[in-house]
Amino acid sequence: MHIADITMFYAPASGGVRTYLDAKHRRFGLKPGIRHSLLIPGAHLGERDGVYTVPAPALPFGKGYRFPLRLAPWRNVLQDLQPDLIEVGDPYLTAWAALDARRQLDVPVIGFYHSDLPLLVGNRMGHWVTPNVEAYVRKLYGNFDRVLAPSRVMADKLSGLGVRDVFVQPLGVDLQTFHPHAGDPGLRAELGIAEDTHLLIFAGRGSKEKNLPVLLKCMQCLGPRYHLLLVGSSMPASVPDNVSVIDDFCPATQVARLLSSADALLHAGDQETFGLVLLEAMACGIPVVAVAAGAFEEIVTPACGLLCAPNNPQAMANAVRELFSGDPAALGRQARQHVERHYAWDTVVNSLLGHYHAVLGDSLPRVANG
Repeated sequence: MHIADITMFYAPASGGVRTYLDAKHRRFGLKPGIRHSLLIPGAHLGERDGVYTVPAPALPFGKGYRFPLRLAPWRNVLQDLQPDLIEVGDPYLTAWAALDARRQLDVPVIGFYHSDLPLLVGNRMGHWVTPNVEAYVRKLYGNFDRVLAPSRVMADKLSGLGVRDVFVQPLGVDLQTFHPHAGDPGLRAELGIAEDTHLLIFAGRGSKEKNLPVLLKCMQCLGPRYHLLLVGSSMPASVPDNVSVIDDFCPATQVARLLSSADALLHAGDQETFGLVLLEAMACGIPVVAVAAGAFEEIVTPACGLLCAPNNPQAMANAVRELFSGDPAALGRQARQHVERHYAWDTVVNSLLGHYHAVLGDSLPRVANG
């Protein structure tokens, strides 16, 4: 079986989509009888270890992202590769290139709906554009042979738009990199805080959807016995005294070191389509405090952490205090066990193969919806 993934969501500092594609590429490379090709934007046409770069211009201030403008080069690479199945990882030109290639190759095309496009565009341009974007999503994803969504909330949104054959396919976490043993006992001294201070952490981009002002106001409510470390690009410059900032993209090993050294993850984002950093924190053996919104309600069980009302700093502060009034270390151990059972990449890849065999008409058991 030859599977080709195609996406523009792949850059040096990109997040969940690249993590998913890299993990898939590594694991498919170890499975006999499977060939995996990955098509991503680059400065020049090239190939290395099954990763094909297709020329696309760099986005100004785009942190390494490139935006394809010509359909033909992508379609031509797909036609040369002759895959048995194509998976699309973004809703832009590469998606239409895959559908165009399908007409010549006569192979199924799966769309993975990683981002809530109407919500993203509405947040940036105003919600007057939402009906037009929803119509675009309905048209594009209605063309795929099967649509995968990382969470039930995302699948329900697609179904509500009239998209058919939508299946929930969670992402996974690297259980070797994100591990409790990755912790650094010297982190508190590095941050200049006392050993008995409760250390919270947030890791991710400092984009509007992450609601970082809620975290900062929460820390003002909590006071000096609690300290928050913000890790990632585009972090705020002005923060309370009990907040430290690493304003830079960090590689996975560094994020794992910081997560494993903290006591709990704090996340105020209320529009998350999946929430990979929650799984990474849980894999590192720490509980999470997040908001009851988006996909978080599907990921965070009472055994792994606490959920609170969205956009409410005082409610989040109360949840943090409640967490530390109990046994957060025990919750962290349970969180680790939870991701081991449900979110190992091998489990995810085996589930993906079920989807692929289903659309190819192979005689394997059909994958259950949801």
